[in-house]
Amino acid sequence: MKGTILIVDDERKITEVLAAYLTRTGYQVEVAYDGESALEYAKSGNITLMILDWMLPDISGKEICNILREKWKSSLPIIMLTAKVQENDIVDGLSFGADDYVTKPFSPKVIVARVEAVLRRFRDIEKNKKLIVWDDFEVNLELRLVRRGTEDIHFTPIEYAIFTKMIQFPGMVFTREQLIECALGGLYEGYDRTIDSHIKKIRQKIEPNRSEPKYILTVHGVGYKFVNNDL
Repeated sequence: MKGTILIVDDERKITEVLAAYLTRTGYQVEVAYDGESALEYAKSGNITLMILDWMLPDISGKEICNILREKWKSSLPIIMLTAKVQENDIVDGLSFGADDYVTKPFSPKVIVARVEAVLRRFRDIEKNKKLIVWDDFEVNLELRLVRRGTEDIHFTPIEYAIFTKMIQFPGMVFTREQLIECALGGLYEGYDRTIDSHIKKIRQKIEPNRSEPKYILTVHGVGYKFVNNDL
């Protein structure tokens, strides 16, 4: 598979046609018919690109863009679909964080071509984003290295998966279930609380003061979030 495309539109005919074309092109397709469902899919971190309708029954496409870009600091590629054709509307949509903009009615073949073009641009940009630096830490995602100053920090595979997932989305709150999905590739009954143990071990390796965490904070009743004070 070339990646997973999330189609967000409450018009089922549109989702069915686009899903058929994208599947034939080699993509896996997920479908959401409202904004809340779209955000849940986006939280999973398993989506390669989102095709997002401007007008949805609960949350507008602009609001979803704003949540992803401003609140979650997500770089998930987004193509906006809309019936609005005025230049100001297009500029407005792009200013909220959409990577491309397609007006209705449209050709499914054009959507597929736009998807491929946006993903090519995104991959080119991502090549230059493999290094994350904050405070005196350096994380090389390509080489799977974490370093404080000149000292390497050694994580277990599960610790590394949890840690690197969180630092790529600073400020985003992850539930224990989402961290299990990230670390183990699926939900394991009775495993959710052991995430606390992994977080404790990660903190021991990166926090200056483990009794007062500075980077990985607990969000009571929900889960954890990574805070990068450089941003």
